[in-house]
Amino acid sequence: MSKTIRIRKGLDIKLKGKPELSVGDATLATQYAIKPSDFPGLTPKLSVKADDIVKVGTPLFYDKAQPEVKFTSPVSGKVVAINRGERRRIMEVEIKSDGKFESEDFSTGTKSPDRETIKQNLLNSGLWPFIIQRPFGVIANATETPRDIFISGFDSSPLAPNFDFTLADNSSEIQAGIDAVAKLTDGKVYLSLREGSKFSSLKGVELNYFDGPHPSGNVGIQMHKLAPLNKGELVWTIDIQALAFIGRLLTTGKLNFEKIVALTGSEVETPKYYKTVLGANIKSIVEGKTTKVGNERIISGNVLTGSQLEEDSSLGFYNNQITVIPEGDSITPFGWIAPGFKTFSAGKTFVSKLFPRKEYVVDANLNGGERAFVISEQYEKVIPMDILPVFLLKSIIVNDIDKMEQLGIYEVIEEDMALCDFVCTSKIEVQELLRKGISTMIKELA
Repeated sequence: MSKTIRIRKGLDIKLKGKPELSVGDATLATQYAIKPSDFPGLTPKLSVKADDIVKVGTPLFYDKAQPEVKFTSPVSGKVVAINRGERRRIMEVEIKSDGKFESEDFSTGTKSPDRETIKQNLLNSGLWPFIIQRPFGVIANATETPRDIFISGFDSSPLAPNFDFTLADNSSEIQAGIDAVAKLTDGKVYLSLREGSKFSSLKGVELNYFDGPHPSGNVGIQMHKLAPLNKGELVWTIDIQALAFIGRLLTTGKLNFEKIVALTGSEVETPKYYKTVLGANIKSIVEGKTTKVGNERIISGNVLTGSQLEEDSSLGFYNNQITVIPEGDSITPFGWIAPGFKTFSAGKTFVSKLFPRKEYVVDANLNGGERAFVISEQYEKVIPMDILPVFLLKSIIVNDIDKMEQLGIYEVIEEDMALCDFVCTSKIEVQELLRKGISTMIKELA
């Protein structure tokens, strides 16, 4: 039986640039790229070389630790570049589209498939990387069976896309995706929604509703409230957009990475939605649609967990949103003493706190450098979980494995503690520090 869970701790950052519910015209991109850096812990090994001809679903590279996990091309065309960084590290595989979107054939075993057939289809098609394992937030191990699977059907992050709008025509595909992933576990499939969601009619899931500020839409928070993860247990999570991809594959036998993304932020002239394809060069969406008043920061994803991009870069593998905000080059002398009518405040520092519905232009300026890491209650106010975040982070700093376990490192990944970055007066890079601790735990348990 479904229930409604009210999240009281958290923070909604009121930003200007919310997208209107309409799909704008965008030029179809010709350049696409898949970046290994989108996948924590991945050591990629190439399956193609420059000038190779590929189809949608042709393997580009695979995981050295799990060779069966393939990362495939989102379009048909030619591999034009394999870009490398320091020590010849693979940064991205770039494909030039031929505009035909011809797909490899994945029709074998799509009619009433069993667990192993579904696994093979997802592994071979490149859809398996959408299945994320908890603890640690890494790509799921295909040899394991999870206790449960968790799906969040909404996003509560700043200026997040509305999935009821972007996936309005994909209900049947999402249902097919749910039917498939349900066979991958012996436990439950949990789906969490906002009340009134169009996805409330989906079958084969335990349906629950969440209300409250961000991070109520984070699957980690929902898991903590519904069925917390204990030491030694394993669960999987999957994005609702990925379920649509899986449903398309299993109903048509072909791979289709088309989706609708939100172009948001105060520096966008008319924030709205645009049709694109996974891995598309964002220039096809962003160019000519920003104010260009000052120096802009383009982010693949939201302002809390997204990654900074150049205008000629590609959309992140897991991102359904592009955000454009001011870079924040200028410094306001004695800004801390100003009344702050135009400054968003997480606490009660500025007068703006008296106007809870007002939207703000927030830039990327840190307004200072890292300071002493003092114990306060800032983090606890924005994390609706029964953990001690400051002590967890300090145990990571001193590399205390036992303390990390005791203080809840199995339950959290970066997005769950992203608000700590925003509210931290000490300017601690919380998400970076947490990933360092997670990497240490993975090595230790290996």
